[in-house]
Amino acid sequence: MCGRFANDAETNELIEEFVAAGNDYRDWRPQFSIAPTEVVPIVRERAAASGELVRTIEPAEWDFHPPFLTAKTRPQFNARIETIATNGLWKSAFAGNRCIVPMRGYYEWTGEAGDKQPHFLHGERPILAAAGLATARKVDDEWVVSTVIVTREARDASGEVHPRMPAFLTRETYDEWLSPAKLASDADKERMLHLLESVSSEVAASLTGYEVDRRVNNSRTIDPADPGLIEPLAG
Repeated sequence: MCGRFANDAETNELIEEFVAAGNDYRDWRPQFSIAPTEVVPIVRERAAASGELVRTIEPAEWDFHPPFLTAKTRPQFNARIETIATNGLWKSAFAGNRCIVPMRGYYEWTGEAGDKQPHFLHGERPILAAAGLATARKVDDEWVVSTVIVTREARDASGEVHPRMPAFLTRETYDEWLSPAKLASDADKERMLHLLESVSSEVAASLTGYEVDRRVNNSRTIDPADPGLIEPLAG
């Protein structure tokens, strides 16, 4: 996964898909080109003061920045499934602060530098649920949430384009992945990794892709609200 995706779902569609309530992120507007460091909707589940679990749609920077990370040289937007349980940057969030990053699909490129052809990879349903990790830090007395997308070895349709892809969840696994209950033991972590590996393989088998216009190549010059960005090339 090279670092660009599309999410054209309205806030109400996200609430319906993920059965969310509460902080609705009403400022969200559908985008067909989302790059690292931009603010995106994520789905999180946390315990309220009453002990009740509350699932929300909320904004997060697509650039994972935990409080202990004081200096950064580049955005942290992808986390390999092979290391999320052991790498010091990810392991705390994997153990107790997992999230979902909704998307319509994502872009990959083939070809040589200077002659790259973009492809759009998507599934059978209009909303894909990418497994993510979340963290929060204080900036000027305000809590800022940030996120990273978990990636895995690409297979099936996406494997023909790029060696990595997002690890996607099925509806049946939303509750387990979003549960804020801490994965305290190695056995708990292994079970969750096995679940994610299994269901993401299932979703991968349903992905297809097609070539799109090369104007997608420059994220700074396109209109991210243009639905034409994900239209297949004619002919």
